[in-house]
Amino acid sequence: MTTVLAGQCGSMPPEVRACDPFAWAELADFWDAGDFRAVHDWLGLRWNHLIQTRPGGHADKDARFLQALAFAALAFHFTQNQKQDGAALVADDALSMLPGYLPLYRGLDVAPVIATLSTLRPLLEGLAPEDDCPMRPFTFNRLSYTSPGS
Repeated sequence: MTTVLAGQCGSMPPEVRACDPFAWAELADFWDAGDFRAVHDWLGLRWNHLIQTRPGGHADKDARFLQALAFAALAFHFTQNQKQDGAALVADDALSMLPGYLPLYRGLDVAPVIATLSTLRPLLEGLAPEDDCPMRPFTFNRLSYTSPGS
């Protein structure tokens, strides 16, 4: 089942897409609700649009940032769904990429995302792939951002 997201930019031809990859308030609705599958889907649509429309493609700095956030979201989703080996793998990827965007990138406060990953990652050590989430309840920092014009 595919999650239908507000502002879904992938359904229109590239020349008419009005897709804001930095609409943090929209992303925060999913993030703060703990719906990390929807967060990953939201980021993936925008990442895909950027890599297809920007000259840098996969190397585009904005695309790499969205990819790093998607890795973080996937780690949070995987750990809650008994996929601890996958959670560790993508948490490592996110932790290797996100520090390059500190403190703020495009208005998003990166430190709280890194803090949640840094709390989770050591707890994943030694877990079997199908073990339950090591954080009960799963706790995470809310998405912190600056609205345009503030």
